[in-house]
Amino acid sequence: MSGNKQKGVALVTGASMGIGAVYADRLARRGHDLVLVARDGARLGVLAERLAAETGRHVEVLVADLAKPDDLLAVEARIRSEPQLDLLVNNAGILVAGTMAAADIDATQRMIDLNVSALTRLTLAALPGFVARSEGAVIQIASVVPLLPERFANIYASTKAYVLHFSQALNVELADTGVRVQAVLPGATATAIWEKAGQPVETLPQEMVMSADDMVDAALAGFDQGETVTIPSLPDAADWDAFNAARLKLAPNLSLKRPAERYRASRNAAA
Repeated sequence: MSGNKQKGVALVTGASMGIGAVYADRLARRGHDLVLVARDGARLGVLAERLAAETGRHVEVLVADLAKPDDLLAVEARIRSEPQLDLLVNNAGILVAGTMAAADIDATQRMIDLNVSALTRLTLAALPGFVARSEGAVIQIASVVPLLPERFANIYASTKAYVLHFSQALNVELADTGVRVQAVLPGATATAIWEKAGQPVETLPQEMVMSADDMVDAALAGFDQGETVTIPSLPDAADWDAFNAARLKLAPNLSLKRPAERYRASRNAAA
């Protein structure tokens, strides 16, 4: 059994395997009771039984497909009804590979439903309780791909861009409330998401593929250090700070009364 003191309840989505299962393991060992959410009830049951035996924590299984409205509403209700909930890990997500011009619209809609809509609704379900108790945290699993749209030009990258921007905006809104939001931006991680998308992880350059265990351990280290954005493989956090500072430098000139001089000069020349 873990020697850590007991904390509150952590709800982890996509918890049956991969990143979600590792989060479940680590959080149980940190003293959290768990609510584990995924479609695969059998896998969840095995994981819950093991973690309960090894850590002494209470582990609840909630079988749900978050892309289905009724299942999503059931998880939202469970979040709202849990007074001890202090951590939400929004990990559930899918990858639909391929070009946008040839996209399967129905598969793409399911990806948006899961990666964007479900994540948003579960976050909004958790926030009122967190704010009322002046404590709690949301960990959002995003991706590095929104940072390189030229290399990853697909709708999956756009869904993960939403997760990053949503998390950044929430951190501004929740300042001084005692509630935290961390956006985790992993690179390629060795999970089943690749196989399900028809692109086995073995086809990727192995020097760029991180194990799920290493990814989660790094992300939790970033969480402990108070990071709002964690990029597990980035050697120097100052690089992210510089990137973010360059973005913020644009702010004073993004909305002004008059067009920039280079556009006005072009208009005058045309006249």
